[in-house]
Amino acid sequence: MIIKKYFSAEPLCKKLLPFFRIYFTVIIFIGFAYTISAQKITSHRAIITHFFEQQAGVHNIYQAQLNKDGTSIVWNADGKDGSQSIYRAALSNIDAAVRITASTGGKKVDEADPQWSPDGKEIAFLSEAQAEHQSQIFVANAITGLLITKKPSTKFDGYVSHLQWSPDGKYLSVLYVEKASREPSPMAAKNKVVGLIDSLANKNIQRIAIVNRLSGKTEQITPAGLYIFEYSWSPDSKNFVYTAALPPGDDNWYIAQLYRQSIAAKDTILLYHPLKQIALPRWSPDGKHIAFIEGLMSDQGGTGGDIFTILSSANAKSQDLTPDRSSTPSWFTWRPNGDILFTEFVGGSVAINTLHVTDGKIVPLWKAAESIHAGNEEMSLSIGGNTTAPVFAFMRTSWNMLPEVWGGNLDKLKELTKLNASNKHLTPASINVEWINEEQRVQGWLLYPENYDTSKKYPMLVAVHGGPAWITTPAWSAPDFNTTVYTKLGYFVFFPNPRGSYGQGEKFTLANRRDWGFGDLRDITSGVDAITKKFPVDSARVGILGWSYGGSMSMFAITQTNKFRAAVAGAGAGDWLSYYGQNSIDKWMWSYFGASPYDDPAAYAKVSAMTHIKNAKTPTLVLVGELDGEAPSPQSLQFWHALKELHVPTQLMIYPDEGHGFHKFEDMIDVSVRTFEWFNKYMAP
Repeated sequence: MIIKKYFSAEPLCKKLLPFFRIYFTVIIFIGFAYTISAQKITSHRAIITHFFEQQAGVHNIYQAQLNKDGTSIVWNADGKDGSQSIYRAALSNIDAAVRITASTGGKKVDEADPQWSPDGKEIAFLSEAQAEHQSQIFVANAITGLLITKKPSTKFDGYVSHLQWSPDGKYLSVLYVEKASREPSPMAAKNKVVGLIDSLANKNIQRIAIVNRLSGKTEQITPAGLYIFEYSWSPDSKNFVYTAALPPGDDNWYIAQLYRQSIAAKDTILLYHPLKQIALPRWSPDGKHIAFIEGLMSDQGGTGGDIFTILSSANAKSQDLTPDRSSTPSWFTWRPNGDILFTEFVGGSVAINTLHVTDGKIVPLWKAAESIHAGNEEMSLSIGGNTTAPVFAFMRTSWNMLPEVWGGNLDKLKELTKLNASNKHLTPASINVEWINEEQRVQGWLLYPENYDTSKKYPMLVAVHGGPAWITTPAWSAPDFNTTVYTKLGYFVFFPNPRGSYGQGEKFTLANRRDWGFGDLRDITSGVDAITKKFPVDSARVGILGWSYGGSMSMFAITQTNKFRAAVAGAGAGDWLSYYGQNSIDKWMWSYFGASPYDDPAAYAKVSAMTHIKNAKTPTLVLVGELDGEAPSPQSLQFWHALKELHVPTQLMIYPDEGHGFHKFEDMIDVSVRTFEWFNKYMAP
């Protein structure tokens, strides 16, 4: 009644009519703008989701192994049913591949680690056919692909990996974590930390287990208190060489030493105490030497450094076979004639070479701007045939090449598999970029935005890799949740490999010790300047993002420069002092600082974002997994809290149950959606 009476007063209504018109016009405009904005967000989410679905449709290849004479190959890849599957084929008739499986009745199972027996008659592999998430060893006929027996050769109860045959074919061996409570990897989500903490270190110990091929007897051969990381058999099948440390495994890989152990005596002899990290212990064909890679490595599996050898006797002195090299060896194998064949990072590319051990001469064999493995020993080269005419097989991928197994002579490599031939995945255009900073040549990769138009100016995202001892090389799936997706949304994406990276020798990798965020950031910003001078990049619309060390760099960068309009810090560390006491891999910091923060707190404080936090003005999105052991969520919480109190635009997203590497598809998509929306908001023209 009151409203009706009020509006019946005609003179007042006429006076208010212009105001009502303005009011409703504004409301309609706001509603229309909100609808358009919602459509844009929906569209962006749809593009990102579709991209991730395309990526999920790509068949990953995990391993490819040639038989001894190089005539047949077995590979491990994503199968048509989505499981990890194993196939065997003759190189002369690759289309007639036979699946090797322990599955019955078409049951979907994951199977991995195919290994030819020394005589080439059998193939051993790991299968979850008996129980999900529990691998057992099965053995198949190498010709027919049929199981020798339907029952597994083992009854493991725990995590199993790194399957090998002994050279005499009498044993099979694995790395085994009995009654494992989680995957033994720092990337995996950590367990909840409750109970008597000191006792937790004695659980989840990884040991070598051997299986007698004839009797099936299984025995854990290495000491119960020693955590084994990598191993290999001696040529006479009587000894192991392995890298090991006291538990816990995630942490103490960084201080692992080299041991030798005989199977019969079960002795444990310390061979070598390295100054840095070591990986890939390999016995020479004559049994007299052991080779390995030693270098500054910030991540287990992220191998890079120099190739060393020692005598296989105790207390031997090491010899560096690749000193002062301007590239980074990352994998190797001995050849029957005593030479070493190795792969390495060269700039932002990869290469294959032969090293003549007797005179130190290195012969280049092959080089390409692509990736041939993903940083662990199981995804590298396989070689068969004789020394004079070797046959190679390995997985290749680049920005514009989906993964496939290639094989043959290096001069005439042939695409052996066609796993991704039907995938219409569109890949971005790219260019290798190099620039000089502080008299040092630096390298990176620049990806162009989709539908690139030279007449337009574009924003750019700087994606800093993890590590810092790692490298970005061309690969179909860029690190940290497919960073290439932003090219589809109108951005240049720049992947710098600054000091501290692989690809330019050990001195370059060592160059950011006790200097995190300073020298490497100067390399990055000088690269940004070089790109903006040469390419149509809007220098006022450059953002920075990264995960792990890349996330830490994003945190630190905004305290040192206002060059970046916005930042996204994923799984980073803002305070290296408190980080040391919170994370599960603290020993990795010793090689970079030469001391713990309790002995040299000033060195850690100097390179911490929190020390310089009051300089921060850049809007920053912070992302992390709840159960991240490598970069614990309190680090992100502390950094976000400081920005919020300083009135710097910020948001924090903690993803439930995720570790350093995410396993939920929806969370990976959400990371990219939030990242894009953050940059789109704060880097608008």
